[in-house]
Amino acid sequence: MDFPDVILVRYDELALKSNKVRSRFEQMLIKNLKAMLDADGCSYSGISKEMGRIFIHTADENALRSAAKVFGVVSASPAHTCEPSLESTAKLCADLADGILKEGQSFAIRARRAGNHDFTSHDIAVACGNAVFENVKRNIRVDLENPDVEIFAEIRQKKAYVFTGWEKGAGGLPMGTQGKMVALISGGIDSPVAAWLMMKRGCEIVPLYLNNEPFSDETTRERAIQCIDVLQKWSPQKKFTIYEAPHGENLLAFLSNCDNRLNCVLCRRMMYRIASEVLKLEGAHGIITGSSLGQVASQTSQNMLAEMYGMEYPIYHPLIGLDKLEITDIARMIGTFEPSTKPATCCMAVPEYPSTAAKTQEVVEAEKLIDVPSLVDAMVKNLKKFTR
Repeated sequence: MDFPDVILVRYDELALKSNKVRSRFEQMLIKNLKAMLDADGCSYSGISKEMGRIFIHTADENALRSAAKVFGVVSASPAHTCEPSLESTAKLCADLADGILKEGQSFAIRARRAGNHDFTSHDIAVACGNAVFENVKRNIRVDLENPDVEIFAEIRQKKAYVFTGWEKGAGGLPMGTQGKMVALISGGIDSPVAAWLMMKRGCEIVPLYLNNEPFSDETTRERAIQCIDVLQKWSPQKKFTIYEAPHGENLLAFLSNCDNRLNCVLCRRMMYRIASEVLKLEGAHGIITGSSLGQVASQTSQNMLAEMYGMEYPIYHPLIGLDKLEITDIARMIGTFEPSTKPATCCMAVPEYPSTAAKTQEVVEAEKLIDVPSLVDAMVKNLKKFTR
């Protein structure tokens, strides 16, 4: 048979929304699908939708993988189409089965219908199964529990769709439906994964890199930028606005004036302050970090309480309950693992024995030893804003 002429796209959470919200989310999903297909150079004649389904009209084999990368897509199937009748659907199933079923294999018809029809899903399964038996001139059998081949027949109001499988999608919600977040990107394994998970939940991100020079060098920055470039591929519909803030003077102030055991906590609080300034510039709704509870010294529950004390805006930790192996698996899947593990200079301001149980009051007292407002003002004045 010829290559399927349409890709059937499924979503999940969108179906639970009110009609008005659902329609808006569907339109955003279609917009994002078009952007991904265009970015990947896929050819298609159009995208249409019905209740519960979106259809990409294409015979481009690469379009399936592109569609599956779009947030909000649960799965996608390349499908053959025909008239929405039992006869046409049964014939199409038989033709498809004749090309894929081998001697001695088992098969099952998985049928469903949508719209107004004078037949049931069971009728579809019976008609299609009989047609396969009559037209496939080989020794085959039905096995509804564990078949070698599954053939899916879905008859909707205007057309019928027949396919044999699906590509798992990225899932989540269409990007752009949940506002904008400032994502702290360090270039390590964790922070890009955290940003990706919030993108999956429908957030546009504004990457923010804190440049620690002279306590790090260009290798660290390059690693972060490469991770941002990978994340951009998951969001072709809109170029990231990237911010870079100088952070080395802050670290020098901590080292010169404060108890060095508190450096990591003080560092994180300054990161949140500059992220809050970027948030206001961008009209964003929150800040994303790569913190995972207990993974390193600065990420104990008590330290995280001290880090966030007095901060004005919501701070999100999508990795909070994941372990390193789980985070690494996601990094490999989304493509950020390789750039985030390239050789780079680690931050040289990390103390040998960092505090793991910083008290809020001692952190507040430590910050009285430095001029926090002036340091924040200097970061804001020297912010770099760019796209890639």
